[in-house]
Amino acid sequence: MVELKYRGRVITTDDVLYIRDLITAHPHVSRRALSQKLCEAWQWKQSNGALRDMVCRGMLLMLDRAGQIKLPPVKFVPHNPLSRRTRPSPVPIDMTPIEGHLAKIQPVEFALVRRTSDEPLFNSLMEAHHYLGYEQPVGEQLKYLVWTQGRPVACLAWSSAPRHLGSRDRYIGWDQPARRRNIRFIAYNTRFLILPWVHIDHLASHILGRMAARISDDWQRTYSHPIYFLETFVDAERFRGTCYRAANWKFLGQTTGRGKQSNSYVPNRSIKEVLGYPLTRRFRELLGSAE
Repeated sequence: MVELKYRGRVITTDDVLYIRDLITAHPHVSRRALSQKLCEAWQWKQSNGALRDMVCRGMLLMLDRAGQIKLPPVKFVPHNPLSRRTRPSPVPIDMTPIEGHLAKIQPVEFALVRRTSDEPLFNSLMEAHHYLGYEQPVGEQLKYLVWTQGRPVACLAWSSAPRHLGSRDRYIGWDQPARRRNIRFIAYNTRFLILPWVHIDHLASHILGRMAARISDDWQRTYSHPIYFLETFVDAERFRGTCYRAANWKFLGQTTGRGKQSNSYVPNRSIKEVLGYPLTRRFRELLGSAE
């Protein structure tokens, strides 16, 4: 059997044989019940003692799709409001070119737009003009529109950081318990868009510098905790990440190209550069702390 992994757990041949026997011994139970029985048998529990039922169900589904086991038919499909999410609708906007020097367009103003009347405009601009399109952020998240002279010039989206990121984790130097405990203190820049009709020298790095000065306070007001570190990915096949480097972001390394759901060591997507920005000199101490 090709070595399989799920959420850091290596799945051995003996594990697969045990799961097959469990399915055979309980031919009429639901997938959920099988997952709970397996969690009990393996003592697969969260730190609060609750069964890791959803994680286990994901592993069982992965093994089923890999042809290693045969799960019973699905008995109940819960409603998923995200499965039929419609793409953002276009919002009419003035596309007259904005050109010149940064000093001539001041003041540059930032607006948090999540759950405001401007959120549809943000979503529309990302969908229409970012090469990845719009994607609904997950977990904790903030959305910003950047304005000048009454017109939007840029959009930024931030969300919860990926759980595992080798180059980042080595740079911070934290251990696994500290990462699980403190990952919430990192914000991930999922999208950064300067609108295509905006041509202002140094605008992007200026926005990143302003962002670094305010995002922790904004996160504190929204989620009741600060941010100590920022991170992002840059697709080196498309971009050089010049604005991030000009704003003093640091190159941390590269992704593996496997993605967070990969079950093998074979790259299945483009390898990206990982860039990071500490918001405090004490970021290693704070992110590695036990409290």
